[in-house]
Amino acid sequence: MVQLGDLVPDFEADTTQGKLQFHAWLADSWGILFSHPKDFTPVCTIELGEVARLLPEFERRSTKVIGLSVDDVGSHLRWESDIAEIRGYSVNFPMIGDADRRVANLYGMIHSNASDTLTVRSVFVIDPAKRLRLEMTYPASVGRNFVEILRVLDALQLTDEFPVATPVNWQQGEEVIVVNSVSDDEASRRFDGFRETKPYLRFVKDPKT
Repeated sequence: MVQLGDLVPDFEADTTQGKLQFHAWLADSWGILFSHPKDFTPVCTIELGEVARLLPEFERRSTKVIGLSVDDVGSHLRWESDIAEIRGYSVNFPMIGDADRRVANLYGMIHSNASDTLTVRSVFVIDPAKRLRLEMTYPASVGRNFVEILRVLDALQLTDEFPVATPVNWQQGEEVIVVNSVSDDEASRRFDGFRETKPYLRFVKDPKT
């Protein structure tokens, strides 16, 4: 299993947009690798259409998106017309054909107590250094919230740039928390003051706004 902070495995794969080497394809971008259990299934159809709709938002965050299932590329390509018809958005990102489950096993996407053959709904958020920053796993029956994944990207990118953490339910533009390794003096200099609730709980404006 890939754990937070690990260098994610590299692989070569056939996709709906041609063969690629994963790390080279990511280049200096953030990445979202997500799996769906099977082609031509109802929840997956809606999910992939939603990712296609949101792709400009991912691109605005310098993030590449790539999907995977245990079906082959030919199946993916046939399915894409259904997704466009039902959701109104063409699938505009690559989909990995993984009929031999090589990539799925490399990333631990098959959970034997859920299914021995189908991938669960995994999401891997990968930073430009090719390290895993977040992993979410949903059961096959539950659709994902890709707006939440965008929120996570915003939080990760913000906290990489500034010594802050994001509070519960944080949205871009809202107050953030100064990390405890930053002294009061430094916080005052860096953030033009702060709001203290407790000595260990100090709030500042979103430094990107």
